[in-house]
Amino acid sequence: MTDPLQMIASALETVPTAQVMDWLRQYTSREPVERIIVGEPVHLNGNVSDTMTQFVNPFVTRLRKSFPDKEIFLVDERFTSKLAAMAMLKGGMKKKERQKKDNLDKLSAAILLQGYLETLKR
Repeated sequence: MTDPLQMIASALETVPTAQVMDWLRQYTSREPVERIIVGEPVHLNGNVSDTMTQFVNPFVTRLRKSFPDKEIFLVDERFTSKLAAMAMLKGGMKKKERQKKDNLDKLSAAILLQGYLETLKR
């Protein structure tokens, strides 16, 4: 999520895939949401990953049907996990906490959103 001025991205919670649509419905019913940002799996060479796109595209289609009043944007997610892992290490997070996938996913999502916000400023 971001602050009202859309300057700072913050992590929310990690939601299991099977529950994400219900979670989003609940969240958008209580919080103002303009758009939803989805990580787009891209290879190092810049080509979209066919392997992961088979999961992402149907998800984006479901999002657009479920939330027709929200803008849905795909954003290149390359390096977000690596950046998140480095940030957790440099930030002094204990090894046991760094090994939890939820923590990596939350920070990766915040990094993805922060990158998107930076593109809006340009």
